[in-house]
Amino acid sequence: MTTATVAPEVEPAEPKKPRKWIKRTIIAIVAFFVLLFAIVLGVLLYFNIPTNSAGLAAQTVCSGTFVSGRDAQTVFDDDVLPQSPALSVVSVSADQPNRTVTAKFLGIWSRQAALLPNRGCVLDGTPDPAAVPFVNTPESPEPWPVGGAAIPPTQWGAGVNVKGLENVVNQAFVGAGDPNSVNARGLAVVHDGKLLVQKQGEGFPKDMPLMGWSMTKTINAMLFYKRAKETGFDLNPNKLVIDSFPADRTPSWVESWRSDPQKSTITIGDVLGMKTGLDIADDYGPLGKVVQMLYGEPSMPAFAASQPMLNAPGTEFAYSTGTSDILSEITQGMFTNNEEYWKYWSENMFDPIGMKGGVFATDTDGTWVGGSYVYASTGDWARLGQLMLNDGEWNGKQIVPAGWWQFASTPAMASGEGNGYGAQTWIPGQPETGECASYPGIPKDTLSMDGHYGQLVAMVPSKNAVIVRLGWTVDKEQFDGCKLISDVVANLPNAN
Repeated sequence: MTTATVAPEVEPAEPKKPRKWIKRTIIAIVAFFVLLFAIVLGVLLYFNIPTNSAGLAAQTVCSGTFVSGRDAQTVFDDDVLPQSPALSVVSVSADQPNRTVTAKFLGIWSRQAALLPNRGCVLDGTPDPAAVPFVNTPESPEPWPVGGAAIPPTQWGAGVNVKGLENVVNQAFVGAGDPNSVNARGLAVVHDGKLLVQKQGEGFPKDMPLMGWSMTKTINAMLFYKRAKETGFDLNPNKLVIDSFPADRTPSWVESWRSDPQKSTITIGDVLGMKTGLDIADDYGPLGKVVQMLYGEPSMPAFAASQPMLNAPGTEFAYSTGTSDILSEITQGMFTNNEEYWKYWSENMFDPIGMKGGVFATDTDGTWVGGSYVYASTGDWARLGQLMLNDGEWNGKQIVPAGWWQFASTPAMASGEGNGYGAQTWIPGQPETGECASYPGIPKDTLSMDGHYGQLVAMVPSKNAVIVRLGWTVDKEQFDGCKLISDVVANLPNAN
């Protein structure tokens, strides 16, 4: 008899549990990336990079759209993106009816700029339907400076090297339209009060106002000098800044200066000559103070004035946009109200010399951005240069009081870099210390307005010439302003 054997029932094997070290590793990796994200976000927020980046984009695109009359997306692509890779995470949108531009960093941090009457595009400004955007209009056929027409080469006069000058102008536009190259946008040469030649880059009509960046500093100083002469303001360079405001127009930062042993001794001459000693030298990197000032502060002068002292006043030259903004507020104090101040540049300087579309923009609190924000066409920048070359005279009328040229050309310091700088104006031909001292072809009497990204207006009395160059040269090594001046004047005769 066969007996069946029943196999014992086998318990199903339990699934293997993951090893504890794998779980711990995953948790550690996740925690690391969370911490890293938190640190990066903290750094970004600490240095205000999201809001400042959005502010830069909003202000730039607003000005390009409503002050210059360009397409908003084109301005963003051509002017904003080349400045920093961080700006690639910013988006912009233009509201044409309200004349505003909104920019967002990663879609979260938002800033808005609005076109305001007589104030240009203002960050965090309340939209105003009275603001009128610039519209490109046909150039007047009359010869410059009444109209915009250059005279033909047959009328350039004896001694002008026609082919040589034309070659210089054409060479200046090699790489135009390329943000990685020279990227010129406008160039003009005036000789004996006549516009010999003007050339514009594609997409930049003759009458389009373009940003002057630091060329604004000289215009700001001209307006300061003009208003000071009109009001009896004491132009003694030893006048203290803290004593430069009427009681009802004194900014809040002045009180803190009064109690500071160094700031209380800063003079008007220190401000004009970039030797205040304030730790506010220009640095356009993402962590630079000037970036925070331009795009993160409602009052640029107050921010500049709040910076610590780096040197004793009057002892060291340090080029500073913030210093120019302080000068703007000193000028603002010479007016009884802001509305009068906001119209002053147009009614008393720009309009009288025939400028058509220029703008001097303000910060949020209403002070001219005296270091950066004058917008004018190539021909209008030439008008401003000619006004300065004429020592403030225009068609027999003294627009800026006589003596301005001497005031602007007096060196800020006896030696060093400050010896090549006057009253918010460069002295590039200064034989030993001027920024063009190594170029023997630069006349010693040359003065210039220089701006970020290759802006230039040079005035040369010995040649009776004005040279204007506008562009967006992000790589500063691509453009040599000294060489341009040297090449142009080499083709012009001496003044009679």
